[in-house]
Amino acid sequence: MKKQNTAIDFVKLVGISFLVACPVAWWVVNKWLEDFAYRIDIQWWMFAVAGLAAVTIALLTVSWQAIRAAIANPVESLRDE
Repeated sequence: MKKQNTAIDFVKLVGISFLVACPVAWWVVNKWLEDFAYRIDIQWWMFAVAGLAAVTIALLTVSWQAIRAAIANPVESLRDE
């Protein structure tokens, strides 16, 4: 029987979505910034911070749901159904 690790699965999904979104975001932001007289260069750390924030939010969400499930009384769940 395979052991499930939800947090690792979420991190993998967030990582894949980050890899897909980075080139698209870079292209869109560069096209948008071309219209300004004063523009900034997009740095790699901006994408790293965004990816780290996405992973942190995903892990906090999974952790919160796991804690809620662990604390919940199973009798109450069965009584409602």
